[in-house]
Amino acid sequence: QAQLVESGGGLVQPGGSLRLSCAGSGLTFSSYAMAWFRQAPGKEREFVAAISIVGSSTVYEDSVKGRFSISRNNARNTVYLQMNSLKPEDTAVYYCAAGYRDTAQTMAAGRADYWGQGTQVTVSS
Repeated sequence: QAQLVESGGGLVQPGGSLRLSCAGSGLTFSSYAMAWFRQAPGKEREFVAAISIVGSSTVYEDSVKGRFSISRNNARNTVYLQMNSLKPEDTAVYYCAAGYRDTAQTMAAGRADYWGQGTQVTVSS
């Protein structure tokens, strides 16, 4: 059974950095486009970043461009989200998602076959 497990969340001060990881198991990871989404309290889940199957194409939500970077290591079945210059408005539960033979663009539209359970990121002084 396919499973995605996020890690790396926590409490960080404004301006700080965090690196999230999402490990996949039970699926052919190299056949899936991957993405990160987030959901803040009282808000709907929103797209953050996506990466194509081979990692050659990425898409970012406007508010994180230049601050966040998505990458993947297919040999380790893992996708990463490097988050720099964090702001209080980045506080949310972050979820990774996998889409079979999808593109980064379709993942950005919310299409996914599997979702992780999420990891909390809190940006506060």
